[in-house]
Amino acid sequence: MRAISQDAAGSPDVLKVVETPRPVAGRGEILVRVHAAGVNPADWKTRERGVFANGARPPFTLGFDVAGVVETVGDGVTLFQAGDEVFGMPRFPHPAGAYAEYVAAPARHFARRPRSLSHLEAGALPLAALTAWQALVDTANVRSGQRVLIHAAAGGVGHLAVQIAKARGAYVVGTAGAAKHGLLRSLGADEVIDYRTQDFAEVLRDVDVVLDSLGGPSWARSLRTLRSGGTLISIVPPDGTFPAAEAEAAGVRAVFMLVEPDHAGLREISSLVEAGSLRVIVDEVFPLDEAARAHTLGETGRTTGKIVLSVSS
Repeated sequence: MRAISQDAAGSPDVLKVVETPRPVAGRGEILVRVHAAGVNPADWKTRERGVFANGARPPFTLGFDVAGVVETVGDGVTLFQAGDEVFGMPRFPHPAGAYAEYVAAPARHFARRPRSLSHLEAGALPLAALTAWQALVDTANVRSGQRVLIHAAAGGVGHLAVQIAKARGAYVVGTAGAAKHGLLRSLGADEVIDYRTQDFAEVLRDVDVVLDSLGGPSWARSLRTLRSGGTLISIVPPDGTFPAAEAEAAGVRAVFMLVEPDHAGLREISSLVEAGSLRVIVDEVFPLDEAARAHTLGETGRTTGKIVLSVSS
C-alpha cells in the first residue's frame, strides 16, 4: 500500500510517499481501507520532534484521524463487518499510521460513520471532536446555564467545542479574529471576543469553564475569568507556567486533559451530527501525496476548521 513516511525529524519536506506492506487485522482489530485522514497539530508537532509519546522514532507514518470502510475483521470482533463505513481515532497518542491506504487498529477505537457526513468530513472529526467532548462533557460536565469560554474558537477543536457547549445549554464565549466572528455566531457562540483588540481577561468574569488550547500566558489570564469552583482545562501539556497553585488558592480546578480513543464518545458525537447540532468545517483537502503541503498550511495557524487528506475515493 501507499503511505506517507518520514525517516528523520524536521520540516514538512521530510514527509515522503513510500510503498509498505498492508497491515493485517489482529484479534479484536479491524482493517480499514482509509478514504480520508484528518491532519492535526499533534501530527506536525510529532513530525518536527521526530518522536511519538511512546518513544517511537522514525521511520514512521503519522496520522490519527481515520474515515473509511472496513475491509476485514479480526477474531472476536462483533461490532463491525466488512463493508461497514467507520470513523475513529485509533491508538492515540501511540502511532496509528493514518496517512496510509489501510489502517489496522482495535475495533472499539472506531464507530459507524454518521450517515449525513462524507468520508472527508468524517475524517476531519474524531480527534478534534473527541477532545472537545471529553473536555467539556467528561471532564467539566458542562450544564445548561453555565458560562463557557473557548479559546481559538474557530480552530479545529474550537469550532466543535462551541457547538458541543451550546448543545449542552451553555452560554458560549469564543476568542477569535474579527473575520471569524460571523462564522462563530452561526455555530452558536453567544459572544465573540477579538483577541487582537480586546483582552478577554479584562472583560470576562464569572466563567464556569475555560477550554484552553493556547497555553503559556493565556493560562493565568484565563484563571482570572473563572468563578470560584470553576474549571480550567488545558489541552496543551503544562509546563512551569501552568498556574496549578494559583488555581488551588482561588478555589478553581485546573487540569491538563489528553484525549483518548473512545467508542462511546464517537457515538455521542455522531448523534449530535445526525441531530443537526454539530457540523465540522473542512478548510482544505489535499491528496495523500501532498501531506507536506497540508502540514505547511496547518503550521500557519490561520486555518478555520480542519485540514484533511483524501486517501482513497
